[in-house]
Amino acid sequence: MSSEPPPGPGRQPPEDDPFRKQPPPSGTGPGAGGAGSPYDTPPPYGGDRPPPPGGGGPYGGGGGPYGGDPYGGHGGGPPTDPVAGMPPLADSARRTLARIIDMILVGLVVWLLSWAFHVQEYEVDGDQVNVGKSFWQSLIAAVLYIAYDTFMISRTGQTLGKKWLGMRVADLSDGSTPAPQTALVRAVVLWVPFAFCCACVWTIICGGWSFFDRPYKQGLHDKAAKTVVVSTS
Repeated sequence: MSSEPPPGPGRQPPEDDPFRKQPPPSGTGPGAGGAGSPYDTPPPYGGDRPPPPGGGGPYGGGGGPYGGDPYGGHGGGPPTDPVAGMPPLADSARRTLARIIDMILVGLVVWLLSWAFHVQEYEVDGDQVNVGKSFWQSLIAAVLYIAYDTFMISRTGQTLGKKWLGMRVADLSDGSTPAPQTALVRAVVLWVPFAFCCACVWTIICGGWSFFDRPYKQGLHDKAAKTVVVSTS
């Protein structure tokens, strides 16, 4: 039986989940006299250890992986940091490119189905361009994008774009592959506004949020689902 303590309350990630947080090196676990572990239960503030500078992260964490800095530094953050033990956070520009790849792949299927069911948003009739049937095309787009994202993320943590560019999505709490419910929330926040009202604007705002977000580089869909995107290469 493994001596690794459980990752904490809530859903327990499977033992064979390759995306789980990695246990601390030997000699740093409880009772070993080391620096502690992301799995340790922290003492209450006011005890032997002062609270983290700045009040910690937005979900109860402090710094980031590999010593408290989510960008790969060694800031000496507290061992309760939720991303401690995960790989470095993925670059936002690379995330954008992966999202474009996914949009193109699913968009081709949306176009083919819209053409097959004659619900193209734009229909050309002689010298006139008639705008119609857009709701049904938007519905097809929303269903396909949400289904694609939910299935791929809950299965492996990776869409095709993320897989090809060396990234994956992980639960902020324990680093595991997101559950289907989590993946669905993430996909709905990302794709429903995209499909029905403000495709370009919402994509820029929702995905582009990660360029400025600190400390976890989360898009708005990541914040809604409490996930992060980390590098796998």
